[in-house]
Amino acid sequence: MLNKILFLIVVFFSNVIQCITGFAGTVLAMPFSVMLVGFDAARPILNVLGLLASVFVLTVGFRYVDKREFVKISSVTAVGIVLGVFLKDMLSWFDRALYIMLGIIVIAFAVINAVSFYSKKERKKTNPIFETLILIAAGTVHGIFVCGGPLLVAYASKKLPDKERFRSTLSAVWIILNGIIAVSDVLGGSFTGETLTLTFWSVAALAAAMLVGNLIYKKMSRKAFLNLTYVLMIISGISLLLK
Repeated sequence: MLNKILFLIVVFFSNVIQCITGFAGTVLAMPFSVMLVGFDAARPILNVLGLLASVFVLTVGFRYVDKREFVKISSVTAVGIVLGVFLKDMLSWFDRALYIMLGIIVIAFAVINAVSFYSKKERKKTNPIFETLILIAAGTVHGIFVCGGPLLVAYASKKLPDKERFRSTLSAVWIILNGIIAVSDVLGGSFTGETLTLTFWSVAALAAAMLVGNLIYKKMSRKAFLNLTYVLMIISGISLLLK
């Protein structure tokens, strides 16, 4: 029971960040969630919460969506999603390996994204092939862990420097990607009776997080919260490696 209460607390705080930045909610919640309720329960629940959080953000910021980037990101990452779902089933017997892999991914891309975002050097134009590979990799990671955010941020922080466009466009993308995974989870029987009950309470925690997050978003800069997000991503990644 205590683990489930702690899980709801994790859901609340991680989705406050999700509401503010348009990403990072799941990648922050996943490491702690797998320790509290297990990977099989955490993954489908956090995916549904990510979907609902994105719907909320998009509802209040639809006009800021960059339609060209939305179509590009969604179509390319969808390819990776299919690969990720396939790999998830192959790796289902290696929970420890999944934890370590996720921890390394979270730490590595938190550091890479932070250095890239705050670098004072003039950024070189990225190779289109490399951009495509980043998006496919983001979809693959999202298909396995439901947290391809760090990889997408590496791409989107250069293409969508404006705070509103960044937040709203990524939220629109998550609706597509998380929707694909949600259908896969339902068809695959991931939602047991216990998982559905925990999902119900998690949605209540999410609703509170969206209200708080939106209030904070209006008053604080994206830079300030990206600082916090990158620090929390590193902490969550380390905690998963030490599990």
